[in-house]
Amino acid sequence: MSNRILIVDNDEAILDIMKEALAEERYSVKTSTTSRGIFDLIQEFAPSLVLIDYILDDINGGEICHQIKSNPATSHIPVIIFSGHSRVLKSLGTYGSDAIIEKPFNLQDLLQTIDLYVSKDLA
Repeated sequence: MSNRILIVDNDEAILDIMKEALAEERYSVKTSTTSRGIFDLIQEFAPSLVLIDYILDDINGGEICHQIKSNPATSHIPVIIFSGHSRVLKSLGTYGSDAIIEKPFNLQDLLQTIDLYVSKDLA
């Protein structure tokens, strides 16, 4: 299956909205409020894309993105960072992310960006 998305954000309301919107688009979605155990989640769920908030409680999403992109087993997975602090993020660098989306985001823009990196398996 090539339509699995892992979302990491410490805001459960954002996770609920994104999960519902992506499920309507026929994506399989797994969410987490923490980056702890991210590599276990990736191994278990085998996402075709990771969406990660920049501001997390334990480590910033940019560092997690860098770890994903630096690991040979996960470097192929597209990572999109989203943040309400995108100017700061852009000044710090992209951490190897495939895209950066500003919060608040337009849902259609988010879906279009995801569709660039994930081909939906609708069978």
